[in-house]
Amino acid sequence: MTAAQSQFPNIRMRRMRRDDFSRRLMREHRLSADDLIYPVFVLEGSGATEPVASMPGVSRVSLDNLLRVAEEAVSLGVPALALFPVVGADKKSADAAEAWNPDGLVPRVVQALKARFPELGVITDVALDPYTSHGQDGLIDAADPRGYVMNDETLAALEKQALCHAQAGADVVAPSDMMDGRIGRIRAALEANGHIHTRILAYSAKYASSFYGPFRDAVGSAGNLGKGNKYTYQMDPANTDEAIREVALDIAEGADMFMVKPGMPYLDIVRRVKTELQVPTYAYQVSGEYAMLKAAVQNGWLNERACVLEALLAFKRAGADGILTYFALDAARWLKEDAAG
Repeated sequence: MTAAQSQFPNIRMRRMRRDDFSRRLMREHRLSADDLIYPVFVLEGSGATEPVASMPGVSRVSLDNLLRVAEEAVSLGVPALALFPVVGADKKSADAAEAWNPDGLVPRVVQALKARFPELGVITDVALDPYTSHGQDGLIDAADPRGYVMNDETLAALEKQALCHAQAGADVVAPSDMMDGRIGRIRAALEANGHIHTRILAYSAKYASSFYGPFRDAVGSAGNLGKGNKYTYQMDPANTDEAIREVALDIAEGADMFMVKPGMPYLDIVRRVKTELQVPTYAYQVSGEYAMLKAAVQNGWLNERACVLEALLAFKRAGADGILTYFALDAARWLKEDAAG
């Protein structure tokens, strides 16, 4: 083909865009319910539903109501729920001991979900911030005026928490704490205790982002954290090479799945992880992203269905194998309606 033949009018890119059938035939990426993980906030009690003011449409729910949510997820083909506990002030402490209480909220919820919906994947958060009186993801030396989160001391607590969840029947434990070495420590403990099938979803590239605010409201850690921050263990938003190093370390330590968090502002990280390391790659469309879309929708500035599905498709285009999103049930419902024609 000559240079002239490879130019307009011989090449008309719009030809394939003219009709629906040809657009569908050349579509490179597709979003389905199989790509979605639904994060849920669970609290003690029964018959409880507490709307999260900063996340319109999202509520903290007690187990009985969560079972109804799980039933809907199963009916829509959503593969998994990610559990985040809302722990009362009386269960928070400096040493976060409630995090590995076998009779605690998370183990009981895991057992109930797996008994009722064995086919539904259950992912549990492994981090101490819901349980610490100071709102950090790890342990602090009370005598340290800086309040620096201690790495190695925290690993022992995370190991106990992960084992507690695995023993309750969690399919996937998801360390979101960003302590060094925690994947290797948890993997060794799982293997030593016979939990060879328990997967680890590592929050490998978790950034010290400003997009987490509504989530901290939802789990009740914002007040405990106060004016504190997590800059000494979560990643600097300016860095990309560091994310690749973090994921590579978690690969070597035995993780099965790898998370980039937040989502859309970090799609370049998702693409680098998938392209350079070729591992199962996940992204979290975090609470701040959700809240922004919802606010624009409520103001009539955006079409919710169209914009949410476009945003989720962007994750797939960037290389994500799965997406944690508070829109999971809505998106699965919309995709089901589209498929029905």
